[in-house]
Amino acid sequence: MAVEARVVVVPKEAGPLGIHAVTLPSPGPYQVLIKQFASGICHSQLHTMHRARNGPEVLGHESTGEVLEIGEAVSHLAVGDRVMVTWVPRQISPGDRVPEAARIEFADGQVATSSNVFTWADHTLADERYVVKVPSTIEPLVTSIIGCAVMTGAGAVENTANVQAGDSVAIFGVGGVGLSAVVAARARGANPLIAIDLDDEKLAFAKQFGATHVINAAKEDPIAVIRALTTQTDRHTIRRETVAGADFVFDCIGIRKTMEQIVPAARTGFFGAEPGGTAVLVGVPTTPVELDPIDLLMNEKRFIGSIGGSCSPDHDFPRYIKWYEEGTLDLNAMVTARYALDDINEATRALAAGEIQGRAILVF
Repeated sequence: MAVEARVVVVPKEAGPLGIHAVTLPSPGPYQVLIKQFASGICHSQLHTMHRARNGPEVLGHESTGEVLEIGEAVSHLAVGDRVMVTWVPRQISPGDRVPEAARIEFADGQVATSSNVFTWADHTLADERYVVKVPSTIEPLVTSIIGCAVMTGAGAVENTANVQAGDSVAIFGVGGVGLSAVVAARARGANPLIAIDLDDEKLAFAKQFGATHVINAAKEDPIAVIRALTTQTDRHTIRRETVAGADFVFDCIGIRKTMEQIVPAARTGFFGAEPGGTAVLVGVPTTPVELDPIDLLMNEKRFIGSIGGSCSPDHDFPRYIKWYEEGTLDLNAMVTARYALDDINEATRALAAGEIQGRAILVF
């Protein structure tokens, strides 16, 4: 079946987002046609909006919905299934089929694309590798942010870093991704669990999700405070300095300043006995970064990246759904703003201005 859809489109030239009425065709062999309930509004989409483009693009990469039609080669879904759409293939093995990129065509012949999916739309057409079946009883709105925000933040803690009970953790940036990292670190038993931001209200919010300490980086030097909170007076570095710093430091922002703070905030090495801490880049970077190679070398620290929380959605999403249902992951509190599709320009303006405390969603 073909369906009429309303889709947010970024024009080729700079300007406001447009909402276009388009006809989505019946699915191809590996595609799924979905009526959507809600979609997350992710900060990374601002990067697409503000960079140069070769043509129109479609946005959004986390949502909930219901299957309307499936392609003939789709075997894990049926019409009527509840699903989540995400931008990470639901399972990955060597030799797997490469999923199709999203592409929609307007009546005038123009084409808008995305490298994976588009969810800022009341209906979407997605490759089946980006569509995860979920229980029919799932809450249909706030769970839409599991497909990016929760996966990225919580997965970085669980999968990329593999934080263990008693590890010290510091998290720079406590929007939706950072709060998800806080929840996962608390679930893993991290202590201390330190949240860093520039907004006192966001920091107070982070304490509700499990942060044991908060630092307003506009008022204090976060590196100095983290080191003071994690000093180990009985251990010394190769330079005979007291070991200090968090075992794991996560940058959930990705700007140059925070990228250059997370390595010095990571724990120094206990010479001859234990390597240093790990700095994990989670936020999408847009600038180069300069690091102190002597600090990395002498303290045997690591600086690593985490894309999509190193998640396999088929494996990880059921756990995050269970966390929500059991109360470990309070998505009702985390989703602090809801917008209609027609208000997408106001939503992205508020996001860019830092006015959204947790995570915002589009509700269709």
